[in-house]
Amino acid sequence: MTKAIRWGVLGASNFARNSMAPAIHAASGHSLAALATRSPEKAAPFAAFAPGLTVHDSYEALLADPEIDAVYVPLPHTMHVPWGVKALEAGKHVLVEKPLAMTEADIAPLIAARDATGLQAAEAYMIVHHPQWAFVRQLLAEGAVGTLRHVEGVFTYDNSGDPGNIRNAAATGGGALPDIGVYTYGCTRWATGAEPEAITHADIEWEEGCDVLARVSARFPGFTAHWVNSMRLLPEQFMLFHGDAGLIRLLTPFNAAKFGEAVVEWRGRDGITHRRSWPGLNQYVTQVEAFGAAIRGEAAFPWTLEDAAGTQRVIDMAYAAAGGRPKT
Repeated sequence: MTKAIRWGVLGASNFARNSMAPAIHAASGHSLAALATRSPEKAAPFAAFAPGLTVHDSYEALLADPEIDAVYVPLPHTMHVPWGVKALEAGKHVLVEKPLAMTEADIAPLIAARDATGLQAAEAYMIVHHPQWAFVRQLLAEGAVGTLRHVEGVFTYDNSGDPGNIRNAAATGGGALPDIGVYTYGCTRWATGAEPEAITHADIEWEEGCDVLARVSARFPGFTAHWVNSMRLLPEQFMLFHGDAGLIRLLTPFNAAKFGEAVVEWRGRDGITHRRSWPGLNQYVTQVEAFGAAIRGEAAFPWTLEDAAGTQRVIDMAYAAAGGRPKT
């Protein structure tokens, strides 16, 4: 039997507690072995589903733990690259929460550390590990929409009632584009295999240095894209790939099994709508298992640090087209 990959988590964030840590422990061939937090109260929910959990009182202590093989970093956005690099230098494989950094250039030290250590390092971009996205990419490659002419993407939620949320703080890398623009922008790139030639329009609304509503249009080779991302609108998400001979719509492209059921609908000139769904699949579990396969040399991880840097490049382009981030 293959030895389980033993994971440590840096920090007891809500997302780690509710989504990624349980997925790590549920994934085949993996176990949640350690957590770094000074708060026994925050550690208790993790220990409830991971009996025998080791709790370290510092991030450094967890990285020094010889029983840990891989580290998950769910810290505030501005801390992702520094602690990802430290994990690699400590001899641990590292899965870093999105976004990796605040600019494309900031990602370079993590890429360099990965190359120097030969360890696995990746962004936790869970959607590419959901089979609905592999299916959509296949449909596009097979010409299901004919010639792709336009992509429309929406991902919004409202956290205006939570002013203390780190996503509402510029100092911790807050903003709609770092948090959820990575999904609309990144999935367009991943599904089509294309990169934008230019941002043609960027209308961004700001609060305290954070973008809270972004309406951005881009020109790709052969098609256009328009994305809406907001932290101040009613929750919604969808992606639409529209061609001259067909279209593909994802009803829950990002928070599958949470916001709604993962469903892909597509139709061509015959007017018949086809539908495929993946009820109940946990994309966080499949992400961990894919990372484990990469660690064991069984398969390449489908979302590289370079892929993540490419999406950050688009975000950087959107900010630049809007006149840059405001000074805070």
